Amino acid sequence: MTRTTPALVALVFALPAAAQEMTDEQKSTVTEIHEPVPETVETSEDAPPSDATVLFGGENLDAWEGMEGGEAPWTVEDGAMRIARGEGGIRTTEDFCDVQLHVEWRSPEETEGYDGQDRGNSGIFLQDRYEVQVLDSYDNPTYVNGQAASIYKQHAPMVNASGAPGEWQSYDIVYTAPDFSDAGMLTEPARVTVLHNGVVVQNDVEIQGKTVWIGAPAYDEAHGCAPISLQDHDADVAYRNIWVRPLN
Repeated sequence: MTRTTPALVALVFALPAAAQEMTDEQKSTVTEIHEPVPETVETSEDAPPSDATVLFGGENLDAWEGMEGGEAPWTVEDGAMRIARGEGGIRTTEDFCDVQLHVEWRSPEETEGYDGQDRGNSGIFLQDRYEVQVLDSYDNPTYVNGQAASIYKQHAPMVNASGAPGEWQSYDIVYTAPDFSDAGMLTEPARVTVLHNGVVVQNDVEIQGKTVWIGAPAYDEAHGCAPISLQDHDADVAYRNIWVRPLN
């Protein structure tokens, strides 16, 4: 949304008085804005935007660490990072607030003996707190606010856009971090939009607080920018082509 400057508002309201002495071309210039000029970003179907930070490009885990620090315990194979089951999640070494985030992920092709929350479970945590669920939700019923692309235990996706097990899928996430007062009180909750395989499934929804499995979410502490983290939920989930654009 473009903000209207006070000077522009004043000109618009002053326009009727001077309109008789202005040509249509002159009138049209009153509402034109020429500065600041947006920066140019190069785009390609085969590469992240030129102003993006690549978090995983298929070669190494240099942008990641273990949840307690130290080397990230996951493995890299054939251009993808794979969860090392039982070794814990990983998080970015850099902190982020408002972001555009692109993530591609794949659940295991083998599903026999697994259903519900046990099929390809992982998660993407924004600011290390607020989870966008990763799950194999292809012909796999579970509670709807826990299926793929849900804001876990808060918002079900509007539709189920899941691909089949073993297929690469994508999330494109636009996230606005919460704001807190100097006294630590919440002034603006976090908000998020999610596209799953190109389909809008969360449309600027309000995040109700930190993701929890049991109980109600809440903003129990004020915080600043924080890492993006990926969950180890004891499933052989893989990730690739992860990039982020800070929006602040």
